[in-house]
Amino acid sequence: MNFLTQLLHIAGSGAIAYITSSSVRDPKSRPNVLAGFQMAESGSVPFLEALRDRAKAEGDDWLAVRLDKHASDEKRHGQIFAHGLKQLNKKVIDFTKLQQKKMVDGRPDEQKRSPFFAAYFKGFSQDDLKPQNIDWTVFLASTYILEFDASKDFVRIANALPIDPVSANLKKGILSVAEDETGHAAYLRETLERRLGVAKTQQLIDEWRTRKVNALMATVQNFVQKGGDMGQMTEEGSPVDMEEVRAAEQVAA
Repeated sequence: MNFLTQLLHIAGSGAIAYITSSSVRDPKSRPNVLAGFQMAESGSVPFLEALRDRAKAEGDDWLAVRLDKHASDEKRHGQIFAHGLKQLNKKVIDFTKLQQKKMVDGRPDEQKRSPFFAAYFKGFSQDDLKPQNIDWTVFLASTYILEFDASKDFVRIANALPIDPVSANLKKGILSVAEDETGHAAYLRETLERRLGVAKTQQLIDEWRTRKVNALMATVQNFVQKGGDMGQMTEEGSPVDMEEVRAAEQVAA
């Protein structure tokens, strides 16, 4: 990774960290942040489970076991963020409503695609990225970057939360998410090194780091163009039952 890319990585990561931390501190925007994380974490589960089954079918039981744990962790992460939303008397809006908003004449509206993933996976078609088709090295390297960075991002987000009883519980949950992401990044890199060796692994990771930098810049630009509008991803939920909250805390412990 060249020096300019390193500088852009620092600048882009800093901008995203500032935006996210500011949004999670603001009571008005915090539900949207948590909802976005819930959808991202829960939404990755079917993909990881399909990859687990593919790895097992290909005889790579070592990778299959780790993908299975990865999927289980992401499912738990989604529950952590859903619980955080419930404590705010919010919940993620119906997924079908989101899909309808992204459809034009019955087809996905390409203009509403995530600017981050459009830039991150530039040159890859949707078919290329399906679990049955994706090149293993593409999955491993691209996901390694995301998991490695997320492990640090979630720590910053947890520390940005206000000091109050509800946020304290959420902070513990988010810090556990960060710890899991560190473990995911470790197995992804180890798998790459098993297949490619250390030198080629580092070269591939540098390539995806550059893609991440470009994707971050596209995300920041899109955020500025929208005037800081993240879109509405939550709706009113059921009133919080504090006994249920305490019971959930006991389970988490």
